[in-house]
Amino acid sequence: MKLIVGLGNPGPRYTGTRHNVGWRVAEELARRAGACVWKEKFEAAVTEGRWHGRKIVLARPLTFMNESGRSVRPLLDFWKADAEDLLVALDDMAIEVGRVRLRADGSDGGHKGLGSVIAHVGHERFARLRVGIGPPPPLDEHTDFVLSPFTQEEQVMVDEAIIRAADAAECWILDGPDEAMNRFNRATQV
Repeated sequence: MKLIVGLGNPGPRYTGTRHNVGWRVAEELARRAGACVWKEKFEAAVTEGRWHGRKIVLARPLTFMNESGRSVRPLLDFWKADAEDLLVALDDMAIEVGRVRLRADGSDGGHKGLGSVIAHVGHERFARLRVGIGPPPPLDEHTDFVLSPFTQEEQVMVDEAIIRAADAAECWILDGPDEAMNRFNRATQV
């Protein structure tokens, strides 16, 4: 069983914002797996499906971003999943728009949602899939930036990045983190 958690903020105000790309990755994976029914469980919207015969659980925490870990720990416990079965999809403003980067573990990199997951899981030894949302303009407040929508030009790149991120998650499910990193962390992505 694999648990994939897409980070974001709940409510229509945040739909389409930079901070919600993790949710979009989870939604794309759910579409591919035919897992159309989301149910609320442990402060998250959760759906289950199968990918190449493997059970996957997809979740979108319904807490605000900075409290995302509150739902992740109970989800791991409920499905008796180990940390190596967890992949967290999230936005990253240190990566240019449209890039995707998967890591087997690591720090939160200043991302408060990922920091919350680390705090609730109790360690950093789980995979994370970062989708680049680009650096904020000079003198722009980070909060305002991550809660803003993408420009029309950026949206095209982000839509493609969501597809690549879902592809990377599928590769992680089937072939593990090393293969997914080798295939999807290249500077020029295909």
